[in-house]
This record gives sequence, structure tokens and C-alpha cells, in this order.
Amino acid sequence: MRSTAALLLGMALRGSRGRLFGAMALLLAGYLATPAVALVLRGFTDAALGHDPGTAARLALAAIALLLAELMLGHFAHLLYFELGELEEAALQAELLKLSNGTQGLETFDSPEFADTLVLVREDLPRTRAALEALLQLGGLAVQTVVTTAILATLDPWLVLLPLAAVAPVLLGRRAQDRVERAKERTAPRIRLTRHLLTLGTTATAVKELRLCGTEEELLVRHRTAWQATTAELRRGHLSGALLRAAGQLVFAAAYGGAVLLVLRQAVDGRAGAGDVVLVITLAVQVSVQVASALGLLTVLQGAGRMAERMAELRGRSAAMVRPGGDGTVPARLERGIRFESVGFRYPGSDRPVLDGVDLLLPPGATVALVGENGAGKSTLVKLLCGLYRPTSGRILVDGVDLRELSAEQWSARVAPLFQDFARLELLLRENVGVGALAALHDDAALTAALARARAERIVEQVPGGLDGLVGRSYGDGAELSGGQWQTLGLARCLVRPEPLLMLLDEPAAALDAAAEAALFERFGDSAGQAARERGAVTLFVSHRFSTVRSADLIVVLEHGRVLEAGSHTELMADRRTYRELFELQARAYR
Repeated sequence: MRSTAALLLGMALRGSRGRLFGAMALLLAGYLATPAVALVLRGFTDAALGHDPGTAARLALAAIALLLAELMLGHFAHLLYFELGELEEAALQAELLKLSNGTQGLETFDSPEFADTLVLVREDLPRTRAALEALLQLGGLAVQTVVTTAILATLDPWLVLLPLAAVAPVLLGRRAQDRVERAKERTAPRIRLTRHLLTLGTTATAVKELRLCGTEEELLVRHRTAWQATTAELRRGHLSGALLRAAGQLVFAAAYGGAVLLVLRQAVDGRAGAGDVVLVITLAVQVSVQVASALGLLTVLQGAGRMAERMAELRGRSAAMVRPGGDGTVPARLERGIRFESVGFRYPGSDRPVLDGVDLLLPPGATVALVGENGAGKSTLVKLLCGLYRPTSGRILVDGVDLRELSAEQWSARVAPLFQDFARLELLLRENVGVGALAALHDDAALTAALARARAERIVEQVPGGLDGLVGRSYGDGAELSGGQWQTLGLARCLVRPEPLLMLLDEPAAALDAAAEAALFERFGDSAGQAARERGAVTLFVSHRFSTVRSADLIVVLEHGRVLEAGSHTELMADRRTYRELFELQARAYR
């Protein structure tokens, strides 16, 4: 709890000291008004029964003023700490984005444990504002409880024990929240599943296929089943927690009743006045409200504490995945090419090698084609080249220097990729292309040149506002594009990158017909040829169409994570092995 309080207060201090201290002062004044009301009511009762109307009237006005102050001060404090809570939530969201994307590689996205923890943190982040509010109000309640206890002690020393009766509901409330949190952790994988199914059922690209296949009902059944199992588990956790909280409240209710009976007995014996009875009843009610409020606030803070623990867990997992960065300078021009030396790779948490002992040279200025069946390791090899993963054995040399020793930022800036699952960025057109080279984001000449190389002039004409027009309709009234046009923008994003040393096409034409694929490779090839001449850049593409593959300088055949063959089209056809079989098999399909 202390660490949670320190985290929330530290973030609030960094966000706005003025708002924090202002909210604390207003809340404290409001909470002190509450026991003051009880004292005023005692005086009012004694004055009224003593036939002193003037004093009674003044005390009645004082009670009204104190009640108004309690309400108004809390309202103005709320305005301040609500803004602080928003600032804290924004800061945590920024950190969550950094933790999710703060590593050069993709390891975080391959960890189910990281994904589950990420889901739970995302669920809890909107409650940050409530957590800060709970912390400040708990501080006010603590001061209020001390004052209330001091007043009760003036009547009877035994009444000091009344606030201590709150210990049982507090402890049982903590255990109750632990049970709820464990239920949430057990259901995290199913929550991810239900969200995935919901996305499938509400996304146009998936819905059309689901409807044609007649699988809508099956999707609904699976979503309902997963959601029912999730809610049943959560319901059990909440019910168990509710029973524990009820037991704690019963303990306090017994103490509350005992306090009232004690003072009533004193009044009957003549040792306490009517005002004292009113004071004790009022203070007992206040203590009851304080305990109930504190239990609710502690529950909120416990949830925030679990969120803070999960954030710390994400930080630890993310830090464990951060690679020791190299600081070597990437060469301006490739002279010796890129070499794989006994490269092996296993995905995190898996014992099965995806690549195993790959030895391969990608000559400078060459066009290299990767072929092989699905699962042969082609895309993994591409990701290793991009620096998105690191080999688990062996090394990749760039002009004789281990890729690990080079600056990851510099190498990423010299790679120009177009993947099969290219991003569809529903942003302004200039942003959609300019994200490929942020320095060119506001350079209209560079963006226009990249769009021209991608032959995307018609897309520019189609988008109202040109470079400053919105693309896509999910977040505004932007231009709707076809799949091929989105791919063209992906190509422009690739071609806007300055001075690439490695140009990649990872099956971007898998959904295109032969003519469209040829046009895509022609547009890409012009820029690749220029990069090869100027900087010795390597062009690597993955394709299943051998009509495209045959034009490559070097063709590499992968099978089960190993290099099976490598050579030109003529050499591999003469070798009469796997490549020739695959080529002739595909050629017969076109006869």
C-alpha cells in the first residue's frame, strides 16, 4: 500500500504540485468540518433543551455552514484531483506504450505471459483517476478519524476502541480483494480470446468471409461460451469477496451498537447529558460512514496496487528483453555483402529450431530471392536481417561486422521493408508515407517523389486535400482505398527511406494476380537497382511465383530451416533438384 501511495503521490507531484496541494487543503478542511458538525449539534441540543433559543439559533446556522462547507470544499477538491488523475493516466498510458514497443525486437509480442499482464494493466488504467481520489480521501479520513477518536475519548475512554473495530473489516476487505484479483488473473487468457472473437465479428474484412462460410453462429457460440466461463469465474471471486466484507461489517456493527448502548446507560444514570448522547450517536454514524468509505477506498487502492505490481512486472519483462545495444557505425556502402554464419534461431519459449545452421552470402548489389514451402523459415530469416530478432546461435555479418555490434537505430534506418501484412495507417496521407522516414514528414518534395516512384499519383488525386487529406474511414471521413492502393502506400513508405542498404519484399504480392505482382516488382525494382548501383544495397524478396523468382541474381531454397540450394535460375535448373521440381510443377499449372 505504501508503494502504491508513493507512486500516485510522486506522479501527482510531477504532474502539478499546485493542484495536488490545493486538493489536499480543500479535502482536509472539508473532512474536519464533519466532526465539528457533531460538536455543534451537541451544543444545539443542550441549548434547545435549556431554553436558550438565541444560542440554539446560532449553533443551527453554524451547523448549516459547516455542512455547506463540507459539500462545497469536496466539490472544488474533486475538480483539482480529477485533472491530476487524468495527467497520471496519460503518463501511465505513455509508459505502457513504451514498455510494449520499447525494444528493438518482437520478443515481447511472443510472450503469452507478457500479453496477459498487458491486458490486465490496460483494463485497470482507466481507474487511475479513482485511485488518486481514493488515496487523497483516505488521508482526509485518517485525520478525521483521529479527531473523532479524540472527541470520543472526552466522553468515555472505552469509546476510543470504536475506531479500532474497523481493523477487522479492513483486513477482511484486503483478503476479499485478493480473491477478486486472483480471479481476474485466471480469466485474463479468456478475456483476450473474447476480445479477439468480438473483433472478428465486428470487422468488415473478417465478417464477409465468416458470412460466406456460414460461421457467424459458431463464432457467437464460442464468444458466448468463453464469456460465460469468464463471468462465472469472476462472479465466484466477487461473491467470495463480498462474504468476507460482510463478515467484517458485522464485527463493526456489533462495536457500533455497544458504543451507543454505553452512552445511553450513562445518560440513564445521569452521568451524561442529552447533548452527549446526540454527540456519540452522530460520531458513531460518522465512524460507520468512515469505515464504509475507507473499505471502498482501500479496495480501489488495492486494485491500483495490483496494477502497479503488474506495471513493475511489465518493466521487468521488458528490461529482460532489452538487448545490449551496439554502437558500431553502419557502412555507407556495402562492399562485402551480408553473410550468415551457422545461424540458428528458436522463438522464445520454444525448443524447435526455425532456422538451423544457415550459411549464406548475400553479395553486395545483388537481387536475392527466397523460396520454399510455408514454414521453411523464410519470414524468420527476413526478421533476423531486419534486426527484429537476434540469432540464438551463429552470427550475421554486415561487411564483416557482427550485426549485434552495429547501432540498431542506424541499421533500422537503412532497411526499407514491405511486408505481406503491411500496416494500413488511417492517418493523413503525408503521415501514412512519412512515417517511413520521419525527417521527411513535412518535406513535400520527398513525399511526392516517393509516391511517384510507387506510382501512387492517382491515390493522391483521389484523397481530398492531397498530402494533408485523411486516408481511411475508421476515424473520420477519409478516402476509402482498395487493398492494392493500401499496398501502394506501403510501397511508398518503403521507398521514402533514404539511402537503404537492404531492401525487402516479404511476400507482399501473395494476394495479387500475376500482372499486379509484376507491376509491383517493377516499381520496387527501379529503386532497388538505383540503391544497388549507388550503395551496393542488397535486395531480398520472398515469393512463391517462379516467374518472378527466376530474374533474381541469387535464388536460395529453404527447407526445414536449412539452405537446401543456392544459385542462379540457370544453375538450379541444371542441378535437377528441388528448385527444378518446384519450378516445373508451377509451370505445368499455366499450360
